[in-house]
Amino acid sequence: MAGLEPLYAWARAAVSRPQDALVCGIHWELVRHGYRCLGTGDQAGPDERKSELLPAGWEANKEVYTLRYKSTDDARELLLKAIMVEDSMILNVMDRSSQKVADVTLAVADYINPEHLDDFHKVYKNTEELRTRIASGIIAPLGAPAEKAKKEPESQKDLHWDDDPLRVPPRQPMGTRAPSRPSPLSPFAVGGEDLDPFGGRSGGMIVDPLRSGFPHPGIDPSSGIPGRLPPGAVPPGARFDPFGPLGAGRPGPDPDHLPPPGYDDMFM
Repeated sequence: MAGLEPLYAWARAAVSRPQDALVCGIHWELVRHGYRCLGTGDQAGPDERKSELLPAGWEANKEVYTLRYKSTDDARELLLKAIMVEDSMILNVMDRSSQKVADVTLAVADYINPEHLDDFHKVYKNTEELRTRIASGIIAPLGAPAEKAKKEPESQKDLHWDDDPLRVPPRQPMGTRAPSRPSPLSPFAVGGEDLDPFGGRSGGMIVDPLRSGFPHPGIDPSSGIPGRLPPGAVPPGARFDPFGPLGAGRPGPDPDHLPPPGYDDMFM
């Protein structure tokens, strides 16, 4: 029970009976589950502060221990009463905000060695069982303090621009090389460029022979097409939809120049 040892050493002068040692163990289990002690008695006193230590006078009444706790998130306030009935301690805990009540009965001899109140390493026994009883009998029915919210992304570096096709990508600084385009042969690139008016993606619905399939070196519409477009008619990097065969004097007939099969057959 890490943390209980320094607490017990601090409270040792007030521990005179086995039930005192048991209250120390119960107190530390509440601290471990996110509660801090406010003070003794049913009502709040002046200048109370949440503390991991037991308040002054906590052991004054050996028959009824009354302690008040508040969660670290300030959502719950508990009123604990540990009542001695013969050799057993009855824990009665009420959440003042929800009015929920939890009860646990502990046999003092099951968890405390009365002969070793001066020795922390021998005074407690069955500590795991004690933890389980407190967790299942008090913490679970009343509810543990809320956990902290998940950490938000620290910066925009944690976000990926490719997650949203409609997001405008960040502009490239002057003098830097634009990112390479995805392969136009990718089946997932179809229609991607139509979603991005800034030309950051590939795969438009308009067939562009200059950027579809395998690249055709030597063709740059921005430098002009002899007999069709003067230089500068197409802005550099713009998507170009040609209106005629590229280049002059393409060898061989076009398939559209040939007549259909059986053209001379009068019965067709």
